[in-house]
Amino acid sequence: MKEIETLKNFLEYPIWTSKFIFDRFKSIDNAIFREKNEKGKERFLFIEGEKENKVVLIAHADTYFDEYYDMPIIKHIVEIQDDCFVGKAESSGERIALGADDRAGCAMLWELKDLGHSILITDGEEKGRIGSKWLKYNNKDIADILNKHQFMIQLDRKNGLDFKCYEVGTEEFRTFIEENTGYSEPDIKKCTDICTLCTDICGVNFSVGYYDEHTNYEKINFNEWLNTLNMVKKLLNRELPRFEK
Repeated sequence: MKEIETLKNFLEYPIWTSKFIFDRFKSIDNAIFREKNEKGKERFLFIEGEKENKVVLIAHADTYFDEYYDMPIIKHIVEIQDDCFVGKAESSGERIALGADDRAGCAMLWELKDLGHSILITDGEEKGRIGSKWLKYNNKDIADILNKHQFMIQLDRKNGLDFKCYEVGTEEFRTFIEENTGYSEPDIKKCTDICTLCTDICGVNFSVGYYDEHTNYEKINFNEWLNTLNMVKKLLNRELPRFEK
């Protein structure tokens, strides 16, 4: 299946650098890429959609095993175990992380990029939302555009059927998400890029099927990933109201 091949392809990118993710999305017409410098994590890529009532679709290019953390560089291969993709060290065959958090979200954005909605790829989410904070405070023109959308959807959540709005979702918005996805919100703890970027509008973060993130036993259930992809496609085909905070 083409979508699953896309996921596998994104998981095969080196987990210690975000460069290849940004390079891939830079190939899209009208992509705006900004960075403070080549070595930092103050960077993002934005593609504004052409639909009138559009949302922002967000994922982050970095992984927990990024070079920013001075981790050892280990090449990995992607294999299948029980409906899941897992990572194996190329040299030893031992289990190693995939970077599915959040390469799975980036792969999903690639499959959604032609639906007329806006795309945002951030960097440094795993180190305190560095890229999204730099966008908000140093790129006000883009931050203002983001908050003119109907709402934001981040694709960066573990498990298969969860969503989280954290502190950037109203009760009305949560009801809309629950009724139109069948997903549930376990709690509102922690945060991610939408917690920084949603100043005027609501945001939601959906599960993309990964488990045991930030460990060498990370895995992603590709059927759960595909289910979320199809759910989001269906949601985006609806008439989408604007949800203000």
